[in-house]
Amino acid sequence: MHWDDLRYFLAVSRAGQLSRAAAALGVDATTVGRRVRRLEKALGQTLFEQTQEGQTPTEAGELLLVKAEAMEREVRAIEASPEAGEHLAGAIRVSVSEGFGTWFVAHHLSGFAAAHPRLRIDLVASSGFLNPSRREADVAILLARPRKGPLFTRKLTDYRLRLYAARSYLEARGPVPNVEALRGHPLIGYVPDLLYAPELRYLTEIAPALEPRIRSTSINAQYRLVASGAGIAVLPCFIGDADGALTRVLDDISVTRSFWLVTHADTRQLPRVDAFVAWLTELAGVRQARLLGT
Repeated sequence: MHWDDLRYFLAVSRAGQLSRAAAALGVDATTVGRRVRRLEKALGQTLFEQTQEGQTPTEAGELLLVKAEAMEREVRAIEASPEAGEHLAGAIRVSVSEGFGTWFVAHHLSGFAAAHPRLRIDLVASSGFLNPSRREADVAILLARPRKGPLFTRKLTDYRLRLYAARSYLEARGPVPNVEALRGHPLIGYVPDLLYAPELRYLTEIAPALEPRIRSTSINAQYRLVASGAGIAVLPCFIGDADGALTRVLDDISVTRSFWLVTHADTRQLPRVDAFVAWLTELAGVRQARLLGT
């Protein structure tokens, strides 16, 4: 196996299409395809499947992606000087969902900021996302893989959501023995006609026609409602498990979603963007247990 073939594999994984990967690498799409096929032959595995969106990593491809990115980080660490972080300058704007930005990224961002003191960092954590295609953000963490645009895209991580309630609420109302019993409790969730992403429809995955009675466009407001004893809500585990006053309800039920890391193809290789992407990717890997609620 040739290390250089892994570089082509990484480019296709991030771009999602041979043509975009070729543009980023400065070669033609035929060369990219040939290198990927050579790697697949060497490994004896199919690494991509063709979808309407382009090339999507198979299960074997996802496993290789984790290992290849780890190798890439090691190479960069060897090449970088101890003072390299101090020389990164300028601004980087990162668009993330309100919950992930507040409860995960912001919780750890001080380390990245300290390592790069000359960078100005805009963390846009809100309901809705800025669009890297229109250069509104340098990096976006989305709930779904974009289907078009000059973008580099890869899955950052899966995460899980579960039902949560305040311990005091359950002490007053009693336990919830099964899914049907949820209908007898005030449920907290999003305002259906104001959802900014279809991936936020959780309750109907748990049971048909399960609807929230107390609704908010803000996941932080939903969390505060749960914490105050207003009812039961589906929350990401990285939010619900962080508050000892909350407890899981029907622990055998969970919803799995993914975060997708997206950058513009023209800015992906900028050192400041590359540094942030590498930092967040490593952080998500190290904190998998928190994200998955395990």
